[in-house]
Amino acid sequence: MTFPWPEPGTKLSDVLTPMPIVDEARLEANIARAQGYMDKHGIGFRPHIKTHKIPSVARAQLAAGAIGITCQKLTEAEVFADAGFDDILITYNILGAARLARLRALNERVRLTVVADSAVTVDGLAAAFGEGRPLRVLVECDTGAKRCGVGTPEEAVALARRIAAAPGLRFEGLMTYPVPGGAAVVEAFLVRTMDLLAGVGLDCPVRSGGGSPDFWQAHAVPSVTEHRAGTYVYNDRAMLRAGTCGAEDLAMQVQVTVVSRPLPDRMVLDAGSKALTSDLSGFTDHGLIEGMPEARIVVLSEEHAVVDISACEWRPGVGEVLRVVPNHTCPVSNLFDRVVFHRDGVVTRVEPVAARGMVW
Repeated sequence: MTFPWPEPGTKLSDVLTPMPIVDEARLEANIARAQGYMDKHGIGFRPHIKTHKIPSVARAQLAAGAIGITCQKLTEAEVFADAGFDDILITYNILGAARLARLRALNERVRLTVVADSAVTVDGLAAAFGEGRPLRVLVECDTGAKRCGVGTPEEAVALARRIAAAPGLRFEGLMTYPVPGGAAVVEAFLVRTMDLLAGVGLDCPVRSGGGSPDFWQAHAVPSVTEHRAGTYVYNDRAMLRAGTCGAEDLAMQVQVTVVSRPLPDRMVLDAGSKALTSDLSGFTDHGLIEGMPEARIVVLSEEHAVVDISACEWRPGVGEVLRVVPNHTCPVSNLFDRVVFHRDGVVTRVEPVAARGMVW
């Protein structure tokens, strides 16, 4: 049985739920506004496609002026290479013979850059790229986010020298995913590391910063040559809380239907953890229902969202169609095969989520 995806011209009210929907006008405005900011400050922009995983959206980002794309995993990058993208940064340590063989094949097709934060990762890359086309490598640095990355400029330089000494690798620069509000720390780390690199005769052409939460402060790190961000293209409840966007910039919602009203203060939606994700992103509930700020999605099971509406003046009945702003939009994209785009409440297109499930 083929799922009845809506044709262009269909009213959103006639689209089956739960369904992620993207407002074309808001999407276009988000892309233009972000690129305009980067252009104003002379920063190269390399959007992270993990938010949407859709080639047509990435093409719109490049058409606006982006210098290339960022992918998080090798398979994600392969999908976008197949779609014609030829300047790709993978911001993840690539390990293991099977992945490295595919990475080498990908490097023959596109201008590819990867990251590394350990000698183990670098040595694996070096063994796989001993001959042929060199692989560009950035040293990943931890500047406060406490995830991946070397912890000091001295460690960064030591790893850079290891990369530069490998015949099949080319040291390209530094990469960091900073903690929000950490611009001063990032700048100090980069300046110190670049000084040390110069002292050992290594150029550092790329300094890649990132993140949507501090998007509009990218210029506060003058040493950065490029910025990576993903969530900005759709925005979500977490970005709204951070002050990075306004309600008018929320391009993606999940359209849902009220399927039960078992009590006056409770309603149930047809969108559980398989549609809204269980990623709380620091919230105590599972999304923001448009037009019902007092409503709280308190429980998600696989196919149900239980909503506390005790504080709400308006209490929708069974069959009402609502929209939920996800706490974190990126995981939502990975839950659906397709996304419905619309303008003024009318479907414009349905796009396959080409890199859905590409997590290797």
